[in-house]
Amino acid sequence: MHDHSKSSPLKTYFAVWGALLLGTFLTYEAALIDLGRFNAAVALIIATTKALLVALFFMHLRGASEKLLKLVVASTIFFLILLLALSMFDYATRSFS
Repeated sequence: MHDHSKSSPLKTYFAVWGALLLGTFLTYEAALIDLGRFNAAVALIIATTKALLVALFFMHLRGASEKLLKLVVASTIFFLILLLALSMFDYATRSFS
């Protein structure tokens, strides 16, 4: 017998797709509003939320093992630090004359 209390994967995918569309709309609207120094923070929060939705549902990390989740988080943090370090090194070695 099938357990119909769970939602089907298709419904879940469409719900996540709708949330991603909403996030895209919010990103567009947030770009039009002058929030001063909070523009970047709002954009990063929206982008992080959308990235989490993609990772959890489309990359199937929602039901993954704890070891795999730790590996994904550690590699994400490593590459973020690498990106920031290389960007800061490039900025520090430029001459602004």
